[in-house]
Amino acid sequence: MQKGNKMAILKKILVAGFLFMFTFSIVAAEKEMQQASQVVSDFQTKLLSVMQQDDLNFDARFEQLKPMVIQTHDLAKMTRIVISKQWRSLEKEQKQQLINHIARLSIASYAHYFKSYSGEIFKIESVKQLSPAQIYVHSFLVLPNDNDVSMDYLLKKKGDGWRIINIITNWVSDLALKRSECGA
Repeated sequence: MQKGNKMAILKKILVAGFLFMFTFSIVAAEKEMQQASQVVSDFQTKLLSVMQQDDLNFDARFEQLKPMVIQTHDLAKMTRIVISKQWRSLEKEQKQQLINHIARLSIASYAHYFKSYSGEIFKIESVKQLSPAQIYVHSFLVLPNDNDVSMDYLLKKKGDGWRIINIITNWVSDLALKRSECGA
């Protein structure tokens, strides 16, 4: 085989390998975005389910939402972000107490604001991978007789799954609100 033919074959192999890797990378990113979007969708479905149960009081809504929030939110990461620099100086027990406090605060907020149903639906508008470990899900809470509410979710990779670390509602960050509430 002549040197020119060998080079042409080598170039074709390299191009095919590059195209395979590029395609594999796109498919993997699509799968990650679909998984993150599903976390948001499952969470929103649970919120709507609780809203549709008119007979639930605050405590009952809190108890129904608690497992879903624990499953879909990275409460430890959220707490580290809220507490910021002080996190490193805390003892393990203090950190756990703060994580529990942020969990209760988050669940209580959902139980308070999502208490009745009048035809609302959630609509996921777009999903964007910000980095290999962060995905942004842009959605709306569609209100039948009012302006839609923008609800955007920032998710972080945790193990082989995705967890919500921040929700931005009408351009207001939940983590920023929690920081101000906690005086951090």
